[in-house]
Amino acid sequence: MDAQTEVQKMLDQLVETGQEAGVQVAAYLRGEPVVDAHVGLADPATGRPVDDRTLFNSWSTGKGSMSTVVHVLAEQGLLDYETPVAEYWPQFAAHGKHRITLTHVLTHTAGVPQAPDGITVADLGDWNGMCARIADLPPLWESGTATGYHALTFGYILGEVVRRVTGRSAAQVLREDVAGPLGIADDVFFGVPAQQQHRVARLEDGNWVTAMARRPADSLFFVAAPPSIQPSAELGNRADYLAADVPCAGTMTAHAAARMYAALAGDVDGVRLISPQRTARIAATATAEVDRVLGAPVPKGLGYFLGLPETGGHATAFGCKGSGGSIAYVDPENDLAFAFTHNRMAAPPADLAAHVAHQVRRALGIDQ
Repeated sequence: MDAQTEVQKMLDQLVETGQEAGVQVAAYLRGEPVVDAHVGLADPATGRPVDDRTLFNSWSTGKGSMSTVVHVLAEQGLLDYETPVAEYWPQFAAHGKHRITLTHVLTHTAGVPQAPDGITVADLGDWNGMCARIADLPPLWESGTATGYHALTFGYILGEVVRRVTGRSAAQVLREDVAGPLGIADDVFFGVPAQQQHRVARLEDGNWVTAMARRPADSLFFVAAPPSIQPSAELGNRADYLAADVPCAGTMTAHAAARMYAALAGDVDGVRLISPQRTARIAATATAEVDRVLGAPVPKGLGYFLGLPETGGHATAFGCKGSGGSIAYVDPENDLAFAFTHNRMAAPPADLAAHVAHQVRRALGIDQ
């Protein structure tokens, strides 16, 4: 049985047993697509099935797209990791933030993980307003001295730097400089255009909301991602939220995400997004300390988490995982790119991303 057939059979069983509702899985090995499987319903209310072009709101999996935009611009010589954010965006220097560099933001060590006070869903689509409020935030710790997941601010800080340098939004750069050359311009987004929203799968809650409610009420997690904007099926199904450019999140197909990651580590149909030297640099461990927001040690490279369970623990494998279980990553050691998107938001033990990823690697003969 080949990998495509084996993975498809596994996904069919997950949907048949009710563990998943609608799923896509894609993998590239040495720059070639080897798995592109899908099953289930994108919208149970209408019976619309998942196909290979179904878009899934995948939350922080989109941080991988934002980081990729930054690295592509760095490859073009337009950004430098050690340059302070305030040199690109002077207003960001307020309250002593003038020493925060792009590296600090990419590694979640900038010290400004907190969302602006009183933030609402409507605020997320007000780019200038959000950036002004984030620029005025005081740091919670000195940059570089600790790490804490910048759940919301990550995307806006990097996105505003991109806008200041290029004159284009992060969404435009993603489309024109990353997705376009790879032929996936209509398959990976920050904000989803109105004419594409009919392709978006409807999210549903598995055990995600219950799991988040178990976090201590005084956790810094709720400062970084306040309840008013917490990822949920209800929020992810809102047309206004889907349309907003929120580059700490993203909406995509699994195939597009896997193809993008494959092009970060090697050649994909003649396209390689960054040099091998840059790939090695962003896959090197920048910090592995306890994350003050997440409450556990999380190895991080430049813009991505490293060695996640879904990667089989391969230390240089880098990617981003979203609330509810979607994930995309690349394992440069094995030249394997993988993406898993789905519409049932789940947390352990119902989160099946690691199980699916392991089965894909096993089917491809990488992990036995």
